[in-house]
Parts: sequence; structure tokens; C-alpha cells
Amino acid sequence: MNVLIQLGWFFKQRKKQYAIGIAALVLVSILQLLPPKIIGYIVDDITKGTLTGSQLTKWLVILAVAGIAMYAFRYLWRVMIFGSSIVLARTIRKQLFDHFLKMSPAFYQKRRVGNLMAHATNDVSAVQQTAGMGVLTLFDSISTGGFVILTMALTINWKLTLIALIPIPIMIVLTSFYGKLLRRHFRTAQEAFSSMNDKTQESISGVKVIKTFGQQKEDIEDFTELSEEVVEKNMRVARVDALFDPTIGGIFAISSIISFIFGARFINAGEMSIGDIVAFSTYLGLLTWPMLAFGFLFNIVERGSASYTRIRELLSVDPEVVDVQGAIDERPRGDLSVDIDSFTFPGDPNPALRDVHFTLRQGETLGIVGKTGSGKTAILKLLLREFDDYEGIISYGGHSIHQYKQQRLRESIGYVPQDHFLFSTTLAENIAFTNPTVPSEEIHNAARLAHIHEDIEGFAEGYRTIVGERGVSLSGGQKQRISIARALLMQPELLILDDSLSAVDAKTEEAILRSLKETRSGETTIITSHRLSAIQHAHQIIVMDEGTIAESGTHSELMALNGSYKEMYDLQQLEASVEQGGGA
Repeated sequence: MNVLIQLGWFFKQRKKQYAIGIAALVLVSILQLLPPKIIGYIVDDITKGTLTGSQLTKWLVILAVAGIAMYAFRYLWRVMIFGSSIVLARTIRKQLFDHFLKMSPAFYQKRRVGNLMAHATNDVSAVQQTAGMGVLTLFDSISTGGFVILTMALTINWKLTLIALIPIPIMIVLTSFYGKLLRRHFRTAQEAFSSMNDKTQESISGVKVIKTFGQQKEDIEDFTELSEEVVEKNMRVARVDALFDPTIGGIFAISSIISFIFGARFINAGEMSIGDIVAFSTYLGLLTWPMLAFGFLFNIVERGSASYTRIRELLSVDPEVVDVQGAIDERPRGDLSVDIDSFTFPGDPNPALRDVHFTLRQGETLGIVGKTGSGKTAILKLLLREFDDYEGIISYGGHSIHQYKQQRLRESIGYVPQDHFLFSTTLAENIAFTNPTVPSEEIHNAARLAHIHEDIEGFAEGYRTIVGERGVSLSGGQKQRISIARALLMQPELLILDDSLSAVDAKTEEAILRSLKETRSGETTIITSHRLSAIQHAHQIIVMDEGTIAESGTHSELMALNGSYKEMYDLQQLEASVEQGGGA
């Protein structure tokens, strides 16, 4: 029952609704006591031959009124209790979603998307059941069972009532044992479902790669294996779950047999009438639901407990990147100074960056080049405050970036990542992602700067064209340019292009860079690229090698050094010459 205590914060928020629902539930329990008693009176009157038409009419009217009242109260408690459980599900899902948005990349490196989705679906549903059906079965079993037992003891025969309750302690012990088993097996079943969810999400996202390499059969086999594991672990849950009803039914059967044996003796002794035993047996029938509800309660609560524990464990993870107290609530602008002594990605034994020091004046462009894994993107991740655990300081506008609110810092940075993500909505809404109310003309201007406007106009629906999931219907170059347009629409103080021109041809690349130079004078730009043509116009270029700066300077200065930059440049010029020759 700990999960009901843990959910106390929500029950306090909805105390009015739960109070009304539980009150309606109790009234239904009381009204249910009338029919058996009335039936007992009618049977006794029939036995004695004293039943009249007016008496029968009176009893039938009372039964009809009780029936209508129970109908109304049952409707009321369903709306109040089940309605509140739906609100709980919405609240927890929002808590999870807010939590996901606060977490840094390290959180997602340790957890897979499918697992997080399972928390927000299956686990939330199990907790919702606890706050709905769980609360219902708890109070219904207590109120109905309590009132029925009191009525049996006080109005019929207290001795027979005690005799009928003798097997109940056995039921309590067994269902408690089943509940512990159920919680353990249900948790492992939920974990298995999370793994299958991971596999499903990964396979659907990577379906093109799977088909390209002809791995459909192998992928189906992997999924089937995980699916069978889910079935096996849920069967363990089902086997324990299946023990509740037979156990409770068996206990109830024993109670009924004992009641009839001793009830017959009491009739023979003159302590009870036939009407009393009919009423008692009817009341005993009413105890069937509280007994079954007791088993359901253990089932629901143990499932909810396992799921809420998983959710609480997830919500208890603190964000690694947080705002400092009194953080500056304005967008930074000015010079950018990077002084990183050392930075290591979580879980990686080797530093990703070491001794990286440079200053970028406001309005200048910085080019960063280097081999894959040399540390280019790592610098950008620190600028965006995706990680805070490093030795050194990064200053923007004369203040450490840690002193700014994260929201304000990121509002000032237009970031175009290597992995371009587009949402399943229109092209216009993708570009206007950061400002959905922006006029169409500004969206078109940003698209023109990114040299994607003509491509969009060529689509049948133009800017209203719906993009497939993750931009599946667009080419790599089109996705890159839409991402650039989205960043430019922010009018950022600092524009970061992280190898964001790799999928466009040289002519388009040159046109985009020319547009940026003309429209962003006085604003700062950082470009990382493998193609030196994208950065050779930069005011400053740094060459990264194994996490540190190997060379720095302007294009002409680096060429004069005859170092790794010149070697890369000459190699790319040779490749271009070969391609032109081949084309000719």
C-alpha cells in the first residue's frame, strides 16, 4: 500500500473530488443492504401467509428508489474517482516530459528512447489504475464488506457471522504473498517491455539501413526473441495473477458451506427464521465482490507500486547543467573567449579537449577544421552548455557562460548541428520552429538566405508541404538548408554551423556563405567543416588535432606555415582537379 502513501501529494490536490467519489461509493454500499433485507421480510411474510398487496407494493417502491439512487451515485463516483486518475496520468506525463527537456545529453547517453517512452506509457497507465481502480477497490471493499458484515451481525445472527468469517485470515495471508510475487514479476515484465520498445523504435528509425543491407530476416529474429521474452515474463505475472480469483473463490465457498451447515442448526434451534437464512445467504453473496476486490486491490497496487518506483527513479535524476543563483537574465553579446584546460566526456577515459585557448571578436568568423574526432564538435557542445564539467572558463560578453540563464544563452545562439532534425509538420513551421507567430515574409527571407526558397517553391504545396518524419522526404542538402534557415530566423548573436554545408554542392555553399557575410556583418559566426572552402574566408582558423589546437591563424598565415592545414588544402585542391578532369 506504500504507493498510495507516495501518491498522497496528488490525493491532496484532488481531495474534493475523491471525497465526493468515496462518499458516493459509501452510499451505494449502504443502499445495497436494502434488497437482501427486504427479500428476507417478503419471504417471512409469504411463509406466514401475511403478505398483502399494499405491503408488496411498498417494498417494490423502496427497491425502485434504491435502484435509481444507486445508479446516480455509481455514475458520480466513476466521474470523480476515474476522472481524477486520468488527471494523475496527465500530471505524471507532464512531469516526465518537463524532466526530459531539462536533462543534459549525458542523461540520454545512458538511457534509450524506447525505455523512456515505456515509462511515459505503460508505467503511467499502471499508476493511473492505482489512483482509479485501486482507490475504488480499497474503499469499496472496506465499505461494502464492513457494512454487510455489520448488518449480518446486528440484524440477523452475530454467531453465524463470526463463523462465516473464520476462513478470511487465510485469504489475507495468501493474497499478501501473491502480491509480493506479483510486484517482482511485474517490474521485470515492464523492463522487458522497455527493451522491446527500444528495439521497435530503433528498427523503425533505421528501416532504410536494415533494408539496404538486407538484414530484414535477422532484425525480425531479434525482435521475435525480445517479444518472446516479454511474453514469457508477462506469463509469470499472469500465473501469479491467476491465483487470486481461485483462492478467493475457494475461501468464499468454504465460508458459504460453513454458513449453511451452522445456519440450518440455528433454524432448527429456533434462533433464525427461513427469511433470515435467505437474507444471510444474500448478504454473503454481496461479500463476494469485497473479497474479489481485495484480490484486485493487491494486484493493482503491486503493479502500480512497481511502475511508480520506476518513474520516481527516473524523476530523481538531477540535471547536470543548471542555472546558478542570480543568473543573468539577458542574451549575451560581445567577444567570445574560450580557455579550456581539459574536458572529458562522461564515461570516456581520455580527454576530448586539452589546452584549447582562443578569442573571437564580435562580428568575426571562426573556422574550425580537423579530422573526425579531433574535438571540433566538443568545443561547440561546451559553448552550448550541454556539459559543464570541465577545467577552464568560457566567457561571452565579459561574463562566464555559467553566469547566464541557459534559456538566454541558447536564445542568442543559432545552432545548426551535423544531425539535422526536422519535425513532421510543414516546411514553414519547421523554419519558424523558434517563433511560430513570425510573418510568412520573414520565413521566406530566411529561406532565401539559406538558398532553399526556390526548392520549396518548386514543391506542389510550397511552404505548406508536410515533411515526413525526420525529413525523410527531403534530400540531405535540403534538410541542411532548412536547418540553416531555422537558425537564421532567430537572428542570433552567434551562428554556429557544425559541418552544416557538407551535403550541398560547392556553388550553393559559396552562395550561402556570401549571403551570411552580407547579412551578418557585426555578428559572430563559427563554422566547423571538413571542406576548407567553407572556412578559408574566416577571420581566424584553428586546426584541431587529438583534442588540442595544432595550428591557428588566417588562411594565408596557415598556408605559409606549410603544416597540416596546407596539406589538407593541397589534397582537397587535387581532389577537385581530378573531379573536374573526370567531368571533362
